[in-house]
Amino acid sequence: MAKTKKQVYQFKITLKDVEPAIWRRVQVESDITLRQLSCILQASMGWFGGHLHLFRLGGAEYSPPDEDSEGITDDSKTVLGKLPAKDLKEFTYEYDMGDGWEHLLELEATLPPEPGKTYPFCLAGARACPPEDCGGVYGYEDFLKAIKDKKHPEHKEKLDWIGGHFDPEFFSLEETNSALTNIDYEMSSEDLL
Repeated sequence: MAKTKKQVYQFKITLKDVEPAIWRRVQVESDITLRQLSCILQASMGWFGGHLHLFRLGGAEYSPPDEDSEGITDDSKTVLGKLPAKDLKEFTYEYDMGDGWEHLLELEATLPPEPGKTYPFCLAGARACPPEDCGGVYGYEDFLKAIKDKKHPEHKEKLDWIGGHFDPEFFSLEETNSALTNIDYEMSSEDLL
């Protein structure tokens, strides 16, 4: 059996149901596991990794196993490049089951690795990641209304909670790639619970 040649997958990751869109364009190597991809997604979007996650692709679900994970495949044993190509074209990743942040991953290209380039690598993106534990899409909308309106009854409380300032339009490619360079693949979100 021939050894599978390592490839680079370029994904566009979009946080679902948020307008204007919050997205990232990231390149990853094909020999990573879905668990490693989860760490990459969290780092590229700006999540801190303190919550459970779940991939849905090809009619199957992948997540860290637990006693309630019947029918769910262990994402730490699932290599991205060994999944059927048709299943990688478009799939979802959910982070923080309580807030329910769903991400759409779209495979934009399959490329050969560039000599000397380190992966994962973020090529582009837009807008800041919502704050952790803000209550999902609707909670984020309420949060933004409160911090923008000085007369809102929760204005001061929300600003204090976020540390005094939050710019929903901010995105730094340099900071994102620094986060990707410093990923600790040994520390999963479940280790923090």
